[in-house]
Amino acid sequence: MTRTALPPIAEGLFDVGPPPSLIGGRERASGRIVFPCPADHDRFEPVRLPREGRIWSWTVQRFPPKAPPYAGPEEIPFQPYALGYVELPGAVIVESRFDGFAFDALKVGLPCQLRLVPFGERLTYAFGPPDEPQEEP
Repeated sequence: MTRTALPPIAEGLFDVGPPPSLIGGRERASGRIVFPCPADHDRFEPVRLPREGRIWSWTVQRFPPKAPPYAGPEEIPFQPYALGYVELPGAVIVESRFDGFAFDALKVGLPCQLRLVPFGERLTYAFGPPDEPQEEP
């Protein structure tokens, strides 16, 4: 099963693309952007958020969270993971896991890019290092 064939962790959080993007909500009256998009479509219109941003804050979770609510698969041993906030320019700051960064490489202001990653039998989002720039042929 490919990553895009996995069901999303929650409906309406992201569009698989290509390219993938988070779906925020723009308040119709003020233009303020929030994430995720609220269900009140009279007040908020869905908008695709920028897929590139910069790390605003971060930490590394080095021990399993309390259960419940932690619901990691029992057959997969806990692995430390990085998470934090990403500032999406001109839009909003979102909370996210980080994927593909060495823990010692994380720092505030580091560029990052949205990616879709499996989480058990579901698809979720994370931010990782930006794609390498494409060279002109």
